[in-house]
Amino acid sequence: MPNIFTETMDTARLRLRKPSLEDAEAIFTTYAQDREVTRYLIWKPHVSLADTRDFLAGVLDAWDAGERFDYVVEQKVSNTLLGMCSVRVNGCQVDFGYVLGRDYWGQSYIPEVINMLAEKALADPAINRVQATCDIENKNSARVLEKCGFIWKGRLENHIIHPNISPEPRASYLYEKAR
Repeated sequence: MPNIFTETMDTARLRLRKPSLEDAEAIFTTYAQDREVTRYLIWKPHVSLADTRDFLAGVLDAWDAGERFDYVVEQKVSNTLLGMCSVRVNGCQVDFGYVLGRDYWGQSYIPEVINMLAEKALADPAINRVQATCDIENKNSARVLEKCGFIWKGRLENHIIHPNISPEPRASYLYEKAR
């Protein structure tokens, strides 16, 4: 992992930090049990707090193994948990994912996160490109990526399963920003 992705990073309004098991209740109530928020995610809504604890244990295992780096996104002033984002470094590219609680939609929090992460990644000489995908029906995520200056690169057929929509692989749009 490039040393640019540290355990805590700040934007003007937000703090990104490595999650802890103590975040389970806030994650569960903010977004993990919400069917609308999780519609385009790769996991089903959590039914219980135990589901969220199990999810966090996996997140922390992946972090410790250097496979993926998930961050809690919270307001700096209030420490209110808003959602999470995920960073995966794969050779010379970085992939992003994100989720935000419904109460925080439309306030430009995710563009603030994505812009900061993309800037950090592309400042590292080892990284040539940052990218993200979204389901072809997820117009809001597509708009976020376009707002952040990501370029639509194409449609990936049978790309990923979004179990809240279909058990079959679905098409996604690929967006990227390169040096």
